[in-house]
Amino acid sequence: MSNSTEVRLLITSGNGPGECQQAVAGVLQRMQDDADAAGLDLDASKTPTRHGLKSAVVVLHGAGAATFAARWCGSIRWRAKSTLRPHHKRANWFIGVFALKNTKTQGATIQPHEVTFESFRAGGPGGQHQNTTDSAVRATHRPTGLTATAREMRSQHRNKALAMERLHALMSAQAAADDEERKGDQNQLHNTLERGNPVRCFKGPAFREEGAGQ
Repeated sequence: MSNSTEVRLLITSGNGPGECQQAVAGVLQRMQDDADAAGLDLDASKTPTRHGLKSAVVVLHGAGAATFAARWCGSIRWRAKSTLRPHHKRANWFIGVFALKNTKTQGATIQPHEVTFESFRAGGPGGQHQNTTDSAVRATHRPTGLTATAREMRSQHRNKALAMERLHALMSAQAAADDEERKGDQNQLHNTLERGNPVRCFKGPAFREEGAGQ
């Protein structure tokens, strides 16, 4: 995986039970926190369930996005006693993180009047010009609820344009995932989720990371 500045990922519970869906939601939050700490922008399209998330499509932006993503790709173990089935003996739940092809996919058209922009003060790593002005921008596509952020440009106007580009990228990634699911490729990813040799291990519900060998 090259050190691309845009990477698309799928976080999936596969065909796993509600506990795995809880794990997807927790892993997405942990990934978001780590991306913030690394100075990367993370946009996500979520497929919610009553227990958590069935899956999430993630688009990462920023220098080192591919290196960051490589640390997440593979199966992830979440170790926690089930809160859905208190007497269930199983405590290890596995989900998968897979790279999605960065291809142009015909998705829904975004009309400018359907997008709301919100400015905020950029924070965290990412350059000496952050934290000086409210130039960072969050774009929200009201019909779908999808959001995308841009914070690296000094100009709010340029960040608005960049946020729109990223909103298109997120919608395109979701459309690509939907296409793969219709063709059966997505189900193949779900079914090939490996239950052993996790690349990362977390202990729920706080998602404290454990050594992969534990």
